[in-house]
Amino acid sequence: MIAIFGGTFDPVHLGHLNMAKQCVSAFNLNTLYFMPCALPAHKAAPGINTQHRVAMLNAAIAPYPFFKLDLRELKRSGPSYSLLSLQELRAAHPTTPILFLIGMDSFNSLDQWHQWQAITQLCHIVVYQRPAQQRNVSGELHAYMQQAQVDDPSALGHSIAGKLYFLPGEPLDAASSIIRQQLKKTNKKNELLPDAVSQYIQQHALYLNDDNTH
Repeated sequence: MIAIFGGTFDPVHLGHLNMAKQCVSAFNLNTLYFMPCALPAHKAAPGINTQHRVAMLNAAIAPYPFFKLDLRELKRSGPSYSLLSLQELRAAHPTTPILFLIGMDSFNSLDQWHQWQAITQLCHIVVYQRPAQQRNVSGELHAYMQQAQVDDPSALGHSIAGKLYFLPGEPLDAASSIIRQQLKKTNKKNELLPDAVSQYIQQHALYLNDDNTH
């Protein structure tokens, strides 16, 4: 299996690591790839430059041998469409199941993604669902959920794509946007960040103002 976890990671925080570790455990993965995007299609562009985001990711995943980086979206020009990355991965691994890890917020708006139905045919969607989070879908996305959802994670190993699994997750309230607001007031150690990421942010004086791209 190939597992991909995409995002801006601006900055990467303990919630991201928690999600990824739960996914590795549930599917007994050897490797999960963090795939930072350059220009997200559905969010504002990251305020921190690519070099800093990659450095923070490397610092965060260093203690975990099963985490690696996939930097393909940073090397591509234009918006970071997940479809393009999944097409590349599928072409390189035509017979391997691909897991695409996303959060509940992303799943609830999946039908707004670029060619979202094509994405569901290239990979299995794994949605990290914390206890209080609700699925809020309708129309074609609801129809996809009803048709594709499985309750046994092992089912995703029996086909290369097309399934949907809701991964039960621990409640850990960490959001990059809130962390950035906190860091703007003080970039000292933040309890929602890995220590190595806090140290990097402090060392480079990141997130202290709105235009912090140095």
